[in-house]
Amino acid sequence: MRTLRTPEARFAAVPDFPYEPRYAEVPAPGGGTLRMAYVEAGPADGPVVLLLHGEPSWSFLYRKVIPVLADAGLRAVAPDLVGFGRSDKPTEIADHTYARHIEWTRALVFDALDLRDVTLVGQDWGGLIGLRLAVAHPGRFARIVAANTGLPTGDFPMPETWLRFRESVRTAPEFDVARSVRSGCRTELPAAVAAAYDAPFPDEAHKAGPRAMPGLVPAEPDDPEAQPNRDAWDVLRAWDKPFLAAFSDRDPITGPMAPLFASMIPGAAGRAHPTIEGAGHFLQEDGGERLGRVIAGFVRETA
Repeated sequence: MRTLRTPEARFAAVPDFPYEPRYAEVPAPGGGTLRMAYVEAGPADGPVVLLLHGEPSWSFLYRKVIPVLADAGLRAVAPDLVGFGRSDKPTEIADHTYARHIEWTRALVFDALDLRDVTLVGQDWGGLIGLRLAVAHPGRFARIVAANTGLPTGDFPMPETWLRFRESVRTAPEFDVARSVRSGCRTELPAAVAAAYDAPFPDEAHKAGPRAMPGLVPAEPDDPEAQPNRDAWDVLRAWDKPFLAAFSDRDPITGPMAPLFASMIPGAAGRAHPTIEGAGHFLQEDGGERLGRVIAGFVRETA
């Protein structure tokens, strides 16, 4: 597996993200290792909140959420998925599979960091990966926050907006990462913020991860990961640990998932599930501080 590593100089001008990058090695298919990056803030002995990003962002997405959690006495840990941020970038689209991303993330958060009693916060692919980790290792998780995410099985049609996005990523000669993030926000991204989303990807050779992810979503019922996601839903229908759906009000892709999570998962019953108003798909950009307060309050109330 050929990999690339983004030069650190690319991150020199990233705004409002003062966290020192940390690194751990995870096994690579066929032998060797991949380096995964993460940042953390807050007391080392505080309750752990695992912040998983999605497509095509990186841990920078949580820069407005992290300080709110840290100030509340929580230990916020935000990894970069393989292929994103400061993590190593396998160069072939075929190097990326749903199962591999689950295993890479598992190896980081459990084997390398030994995180326990975790509050999962998953947005976009962060939920597709994180929810699979939670149902496979329920003893490691104390509670879950699903934020603009889902767990598709291909048994129901994906939104037309998402299908157009998948096709554009597949066919575009160049994948404009910052434009993709901007299109999922309701607030205007300053130029420096847009540049920060482009920073991990100096050229197209670094973008196999973002290129691959839309095609890995189980959008058809015979997708190889469709049945594992159905099996995960079976576990979630019996999940009685605290579960919160914290979605925005302006995400045409994942919006319908909020009431499904709230109604189908026992741990979500009887709970007020907040709506982050005026926010798009990337609610961390449009309402990050509000999301941070929601997460902190949820941890406090269910401790």
